[in-house]
Amino acid sequence: MSGALLVAGTTSDAGKSVVTAGICRWLARQGVTVAPFKAQNMSNNSMVTPDGAEIGRAQVVQAAAAGVPPEAAMNPVLLKPGGEDASQVVVLGRPVAEVTALSYRPMKAALLEQVLGCLADLRSRFDVVVCEGAGSPTEINLRADDIANMGLATAAGLPVVVVGDIDRGGVFPALYGTVALMPPADQRLVAGFLVNKFRGDVRLLRPGLDRLTGLTGRPTLGVLPWLPGAALDVEDSLGIPTGVSSAGPPHGEDVLRVAVARLPRLSNSTDLDALAAEPGVLVRFVGRPEELADADLVVLPGTRATVTDLAWLRATGLADAVARHAAAGRPVLGVCGGHQMLARTITDDVESRAGSVAGLGLLPADVRFAREKTLGRPAGHALGHPVRGYEIHHGQVTYDEGGAEPFLDGGRAGSVWGTTWHGAMENDGFRRAFLAEVARASGRRFVAAPDTAFAAVRERRLDALGDLVAEHADTGALWRLLEQGPPADLPLLPPGDALSPR
Repeated sequence: MSGALLVAGTTSDAGKSVVTAGICRWLARQGVTVAPFKAQNMSNNSMVTPDGAEIGRAQVVQAAAAGVPPEAAMNPVLLKPGGEDASQVVVLGRPVAEVTALSYRPMKAALLEQVLGCLADLRSRFDVVVCEGAGSPTEINLRADDIANMGLATAAGLPVVVVGDIDRGGVFPALYGTVALMPPADQRLVAGFLVNKFRGDVRLLRPGLDRLTGLTGRPTLGVLPWLPGAALDVEDSLGIPTGVSSAGPPHGEDVLRVAVARLPRLSNSTDLDALAAEPGVLVRFVGRPEELADADLVVLPGTRATVTDLAWLRATGLADAVARHAAAGRPVLGVCGGHQMLARTITDDVESRAGSVAGLGLLPADVRFAREKTLGRPAGHALGHPVRGYEIHHGQVTYDEGGAEPFLDGGRAGSVWGTTWHGAMENDGFRRAFLAEVARASGRRFVAAPDTAFAAVRERRLDALGDLVAEHADTGALWRLLEQGPPADLPLLPPGDALSPR
């Protein structure tokens, strides 16, 4: 068997990533070797693979769902936004260019060849490849040079399943319109729909689903119920929680409150997932200084635009609030770009090209951006525990000799901590020791639960996604699509049926 399909979506955050992960886990349980694939991903949430390549974090998690190591071929093109109209292009795990939306378009023809080569390579080594689309497959202004959705599907002959998010409303027109605006060659590949994030009795939905099938000639292959906590390793700002994330009541007497600056170009927000998995740790993303008032720990997370987001931090008043928090001896943690913000000066002739600007001055260190990006999977010890992480950065942080206590690759000065390592909090012993330090500094009678294992938390979530597909999707129909491709008699819908074939 060498099958493949494309999981597309009516919108960003419709659930393509989690559905793809769920299908990967379901297939792996059947003894099928399966690989995830996303031709082009636009996300600042990335990770470093074992062979040193940078790919989208969602494909790393999907690989975990499939039970295989992540690799560059699973996400051959990664776009990392750094401004309103600028992105870094990462090809096969290495940065190759900085582009605008318009200057990127001429690159796509050559990139499509690489994308198809990676897909063919994966299909030669795995029984099944589950491809994830990007955004909507019906961006009619971008279709001519699309490499991530129907451009990929038509070039590779992939059957397509479209996911619609019923939680945001309008799922029926979204599903119908997604197909109807496609030209005939694209429509002929769309074989069915999946309704995602449904709350309630599915019998109430049945008349609409039947009508949708009658109008489109395509079945709904499943109604996936709302699953709290399903959004693993979110790809964009739509998926970042707007409320408080918590794993339940505290193990000790008190809770710990963690306030994370919601930077405009925030990256690797998943660094906070392991904290939110701890019972009694309340994590929320904030954008106003008053939201730091009751915080026990303030986190400045990663960002793809350190200097620009530092200016936002100052403009909102958060910078002054963070300084007051630190001056009161209350903990502050900076990770990667947030670590850089805590330094005295930042010299950046690479990312923002702003030259030298003042940092927050909360750590005795200075930052200089290098043209070569650092990608790695470092290991070390901190707070008496082994730690493994990953690093993705241009900024190089240099500390004054003896000016700070060593902390991973960075430093600690009083209640202020900084590191360039992502993923450190996923190390259970280290995380508990760090939270104990935060509790002492903030005067909280918080005790970390002794049995929280973040790797097991992620596995349970992936199992839940596999269960979602196994129990609520038409897996027989999915098997047929993988083995036989799209049905030959799919009807064409107006107005796309009138468009000339490509």
